Amino acid sequence: QVQLVESGGGLVQAGGSLRLSCAASQRVFSINDMGWYRQAPGKQRELVATITSGGSTNYADSVKGRFTISRDNAKNTVFLQMNSLKPEDTAVYYCNANIKARWGVREYVYWGQGTQVTVSS
Repeated sequence: QVQLVESGGGLVQAGGSLRLSCAASQRVFSINDMGWYRQAPGKQRELVATITSGGSTNYADSVKGRFTISRDNAKNTVFLQMNSLKPEDTAVYYCNANIKARWGVREYVYWGQGTQVTVSS
């Protein structure tokens, strides 16, 4: 069973930086779009950023210019570099990926377990 394993969350002061990573737990046939979402207490999960297999990116307006999504296709890993962090960025961050685990099976959406990011003022 393929899993997405996240790392890099933590506590940081406002204005600081964090880098999140998310890697597939095993080799897979292909990975299409990958992305990061977040969910703050009492709020719905929202999109933060996405990246296609070709490297095209999309960002939520609230993080444009501060966050950068990237990926290493050879390592089946997606990253989120977060700079100039604000208290309102505090949330559990989840990665997801559209993965075709083996040749001949359909593509499924997989989610990471979530990693807490807390930004203090």
